[in-house]
Amino acid sequence: MLTEAEAGRYARQIPLLGIEGQERLKGSGVLIAGAGGLGSASSCYLAAAGVGHIRIVDSDSVDLSNLNRQILHRVPGVRKAVSAEEALRSLNPMIEVEGVDLCISESSIDDLVDGIDIVVDAMDSFEARYILNSAALEHGLPMVHGAVSGFDGQVTTIIPGRTACLRCVFPRPPPRDAPPVVGATCGIIGSIQAMEAIKLLTGLGEPLANRLLIWDGRCAQMDEISIERNERCPDCGL
Repeated sequence: MLTEAEAGRYARQIPLLGIEGQERLKGSGVLIAGAGGLGSASSCYLAAAGVGHIRIVDSDSVDLSNLNRQILHRVPGVRKAVSAEEALRSLNPMIEVEGVDLCISESSIDDLVDGIDIVVDAMDSFEARYILNSAALEHGLPMVHGAVSGFDGQVTTIIPGRTACLRCVFPRPPPRDAPPVVGATCGIIGSIQAMEAIKLLTGLGEPLANRLLIWDGRCAQMDEISIERNERCPDCGL
């Protein structure tokens, strides 16, 4: 049940989501893997929307060079998990926020997805992304993948048993580097990730299932690529 204060806070979106949809958000848990550029944007909008439990995970400290895009943070040197938790609690004190200062690994992932309904992939390492992918498949959790580089970005939603998984789409990790990034690109892609999560949690709309959305910021243009499940995929293959 929504309190009177919650009904007032979410009054502008309840006509879209319905009382039942808003209550579903309140009763949901989301794991946001990464408190960087994508995690900053997606977590802010999920917190503002009223997702009841946000667990945001990052094992780094804030660097001065992060601040052009990682809008959760203000002060270099602070642990990102701490900074993110404080920022999200301030943004919406009506929800539960759990900042976890931990590296995502094979040994930590099961605890991190415990009690979670959906995973938001906001990582910058495909090694960690593959761990998220495997765990989401194993636990039957939808995962919203996002990535950015420069003016460009991509999003897809992975639903176990229904769609291609991350390894189907990217069977081998791309070269690891630190691409230049415009902060607004993170905002666009992170916002789409938040929207995908909201749709899945409320059961409204059509997710980006078996579709890879491509954002070209230089041309302000979005395209889609159809993707298919690989029956020989080592993660989700039959």
